[in-house]
Amino acid sequence: MRSTSACDENPSQRPTPPWRRPMTRIIAGAAGLALAVAGTVLAVSAQAVAVGCTVNYAVTAQWPGGFTANVSVTNLGTTVDGWTLSWTFPLSGQSVTQMWNATYSTSGDQVSATGTSWNAVIATGASATLGFNGSWSDSNPVPTDFALNGASCMGGSTVSPGASTTLQPSASASASTGVTPTTEPSASTDLVGWAAQNGGTTGGAGGATVTVSNASDLDAALQSSDPLTVQVSGMISLSGMHKVASNKTVIGVGASSGISGGGLNVASAANVIIRNLVFTGADDDAINVQYSTNVWIDHNDLADGYDGLVDIKRASDYITVSWNRFHDHDKTALLGHDDGNAAEDTGHLRVTYHHNWFDATNQRHPRVRFGNPVHVYNNYYGSIGSYGVASTCDAGVLVEGNYFENTDDPFHLAEGDSPDGSLVARDNYFAGSGSGQTGGSVNAIPYGYAMDPASGVKSIVTGGAGTGRI
Repeated sequence: MRSTSACDENPSQRPTPPWRRPMTRIIAGAAGLALAVAGTVLAVSAQAVAVGCTVNYAVTAQWPGGFTANVSVTNLGTTVDGWTLSWTFPLSGQSVTQMWNATYSTSGDQVSATGTSWNAVIATGASATLGFNGSWSDSNPVPTDFALNGASCMGGSTVSPGASTTLQPSASASASTGVTPTTEPSASTDLVGWAAQNGGTTGGAGGATVTVSNASDLDAALQSSDPLTVQVSGMISLSGMHKVASNKTVIGVGASSGISGGGLNVASAANVIIRNLVFTGADDDAINVQYSTNVWIDHNDLADGYDGLVDIKRASDYITVSWNRFHDHDKTALLGHDDGNAAEDTGHLRVTYHHNWFDATNQRHPRVRFGNPVHVYNNYYGSIGSYGVASTCDAGVLVEGNYFENTDDPFHLAEGDSPDGSLVARDNYFAGSGSGQTGGSVNAIPYGYAMDPASGVKSIVTGGAGTGRI
C-alpha cells in the first residue's frame, strides 16, 4: 500500500525503462521435477489401502544424506476431528528433521505426525497433506505401518496396485548447495521455501469451496471466518483494497480470471494462498501483506498498478512468492516499508522469491529491509530498467541461481536514503548485464529446495510462470 516514508526513492531520478509494452503469452509445456541422487533420479510413491484410510507417500527431493517428502492421507471412514498419522521407517538411518502442516514426535524408528488447528478435520473422502525434510544413510525406502489415529491404513499387508519405486537416469547432483538441479522446464505446484515453515501453509484446505464472479460475493467469501477455497471466475472489478481473512485459498478459474482496479489486503491474517489470478490496474497495491504469517503467492499475472504489485511489510513472516509474472510496472515488490520500523520487522520479513518472471519491470525485485535470510533464487530478470534486488537496513539477502538478461544493475547494497544491508550472490547467470554488488553475510537457509541450473532458468520460468500453469 502507499507509503509516505522519507526512505522511498524518487522514481523520477531513475531512467525510464521500456516496461510499457503489450503482454506476450508464452505457451510452453511443463515437465516434472527431476531429482538426482548419485547419478539416478528417485521417484518414490506408495499407497496403502485399508477400510478407513489410504496413504500416498512421495519423495520430492533427495540429496546425499537428506530428502524432502510429501505425505497425503485420505479418510475413507467417518469424519475425523483431530488426527495423528504414524508410520515406521524400515532403516535406522532414516529420520525426520523438520515438518510442516503437522507437528511430529518420534520413538525409535516410528514417527507420529499430528494435524494443526487448520487441518484437524478430515471429512469422509477428504485428505490431509503434510511434508517434511528427513535424513538417510545407506538407502531411503518407503516407510511401512501407516496408521491414522491408531487404525492401520495398510489393510494387513496389502499394498494397492501401482505402488512403485523407480530409478531413472538423471543429471548429477550439486554437492556445493546440497540441493538437486533439474534440467527441463517445470512449473511446480509444490510449496517450497519460507511459507512451508512454521507449520506450513494450506489456505482453505479442509473447508468448503465457493465460486464467485462479482465484488460483493468475493468480499463475503474473503472475509468469512471459516476455512474456504474461493474460486474467482472471470475478471472482477474492484476499487481499493479488499481484506482477506485467515485460512483462505483464493484461486482463479482458468488463465484469465482475476481482479481489476483494486487489490487484496492480507492484514493480520494467517494461512493464506493466492494463486492463478490476473491483477491489473490496481488503484493502490495489487497484493499487500502486513502483520500476517504463512502466505503463499503463486502463479499470478500482475501488472500496471498504482503502487506495489506485491508489497510485504509490518512484521509479516513465513512467505513464499513463486512462479508469478510481473510486467508493465514500476515499483514491483517491496519487502519492509520503512527504515524506522526495526522494532516490528527485525526477526521477521523472511520471504522466499523463486521462479518469478520480472518482465521489463523497473525496480524493487525485491527491495528489502530487515528480513534475514531472504531467499531470491531461480528467478528470470529480463530488461530490468533501474535495478533488480536491493538489500538495505540490516537485511540479509541470498541471491542464488537467477538469470539476469539486459539488466545493468542486477543487485546492490543500500537504496535511496536506506543504508546497506548484506547480500550474498552465487551461481547466477548474466547475459548482457552488470555483475552486481555484494557484501556482508546472510543467515543460513533452513529448508531444502531443488535448484535449477541458472543457465536454464529463462526457459524454465518463461515456460511456467503466470496464470494457467497449475
